[in-house]
Amino acid sequence: MSTPSSPTNLSNPTSPTSPTSPTSPTSIVVTGATGHLGRHVVDQLLEKVPADRVTAVVRDAGKGADLAARGVRLAVADYDAPETFEGLFAPGDRVLLISGNEVGGDRPRQHATVIDAARAAGVALLAYTSAPASLTAALADDHRATEEALTASGVPYVLLRNGWYHENYTERLAPVLEHGAVVHAAGEGRISSASRADYAAAAVAVLTGEGHENRAYELGGDTAWDFAEYAAELSRQTGREIVATPVSVEAYTGILAGAGLPAPLAAVLAGVDASIEKGELVVTTGDLSRLAGRPTTPLAEAVREALAD
Repeated sequence: MSTPSSPTNLSNPTSPTSPTSPTSPTSIVVTGATGHLGRHVVDQLLEKVPADRVTAVVRDAGKGADLAARGVRLAVADYDAPETFEGLFAPGDRVLLISGNEVGGDRPRQHATVIDAARAAGVALLAYTSAPASLTAALADDHRATEEALTASGVPYVLLRNGWYHENYTERLAPVLEHGAVVHAAGEGRISSASRADYAAAAVAVLTGEGHENRAYELGGDTAWDFAEYAAELSRQTGREIVATPVSVEAYTGILAGAGLPAPLAAVLAGVDASIEKGELVVTTGDLSRLAGRPTTPLAEAVREALAD
């Protein structure tokens, strides 16, 4: 993440550009609040608590202007700039640390910035969006390191071990529809995916509920699926023949790199498919639907919404 031009804390719900006092006590603070998951979390929080109790941590105040207009407090801070988190938290705050999106070894250091600030402030709870304990792919390494730092910090914590998102697939439908194929390296492995809104609901339940301190939740969708079933669902909803095309991990890495992904990221994502083949993204705890208070979103519904967009 890039460093912001100034480490200004913003608390004025009507003016996203005017600096005021740091976050007030007993706020629910969401980092990465303008990201894909963060926006879901903030939207659902606003259904449960007054807007002035919600603080959205953003890198760009302009991107959070719509949240400020709804009465949400804004705080501008950056994982790569520890000074921007000084004074951001207050005793009694509940914090959601949404993991950074820069895969490749820097994230534990970035996340430690938030953990250190939370410890110094004496927050009541810090929840972290991690990865399933069963996942051995390289993608999980940063999460494991962050979990170790958090559990050793003395801060009351919750580990939200989020499984795979439906959107990891449904947001990339254009090439699938163009070529009539779902290319993957997961063999017959199954995935307990769920929507971002589902995982957000679990986070909101933890942030607004009681009795979650020092617990880990293994989160995934109610129904696991494989790529043949995914291709069949796409075929059913589009009326076109879509096939699942399994390839080797090495071949898939090359395909992803050829599509424009940096080689290291392509290798990481292909490694996740290898983990899927081994069953490492099948989650059977039921934690997600229990925390959300409802069944998780079916894959078919996610496909339908994506096609409608």
